[in-house]
Amino acid sequence: MMANVKETKDFLESKLAGFKPDVALVIGSGLGGITQGVTKPVVIPYTDIPHFPKPTVAGHAGQIILGELAGKKLLVLSGRFHCYEGRSPAEITYPIHVVDALGVKVLIVTNAAGGINPQYKPGDLMVIEDHINHLGINPLIGGVNGDGGVKFIDMSQAYSPRLREKLDAAAEKQQVPVWRGVYLATTGPSYETPAEIKAFAWIGADAVGMSTVPEVIMARYHNIEVVGISCITNLAAGISSKKLSHDEVLEVGRTAQGKLARLLTEFIGAL
Repeated sequence: MMANVKETKDFLESKLAGFKPDVALVIGSGLGGITQGVTKPVVIPYTDIPHFPKPTVAGHAGQIILGELAGKKLLVLSGRFHCYEGRSPAEITYPIHVVDALGVKVLIVTNAAGGINPQYKPGDLMVIEDHINHLGINPLIGGVNGDGGVKFIDMSQAYSPRLREKLDAAAEKQQVPVWRGVYLATTGPSYETPAEIKAFAWIGADAVGMSTVPEVIMARYHNIEVVGISCITNLAAGISSKKLSHDEVLEVGRTAQGKLARLLTEFIGAL
């Protein structure tokens, strides 16, 4: 795999003309509009990148965007990969290996999530303080390069306290209300049952989704500093009587893009 990562890195660097990204951003479902403020953008479709997986889910554009935002050089992964697509952990986390190979040491992860905390409303933003891995997989199993070289990674501060403080300050400056909570990841693609949501609330989850956790684990393996934001796009099953749909996730994500973009622009500028 590492030979593939090197080939991907070499291809991207050939397109960058010396551009060295400071920050990487992973975009969640329906949140692609937050890249509109990126200046001097260079767009590279995943289909053109050697060894890069290809997204199959609506709301994930499937392209790398390189450019500047708030005076920082930014690499955007617009489109991610999920267990429910039939992806292996290695495929899901492949972009994180590439981010590390390019020398990026700050990663922002965003996602669309269902609100479990009864205080949350669709369109709210939640700074991720911690996560619960309910996927049944871990991308570190068996060693990262298939060599059995298992490493035991400390996850007690998976989401950087330093970066969370900066994100809180950015939210206050931009007057963007944010919650702080715990994100729980399931495989999907079916939404959770009301009974499952009750169980997740009991073990401490504030929001639930189908992504993010494998990427964060791999980022910490590479000693990349991580901060995460969930966009609450719907209320989880049993919290509301409304039926859940991916269309609702995408629509609410689109309406929340403006404040998320303001928050991220302020945050990135302060790094």
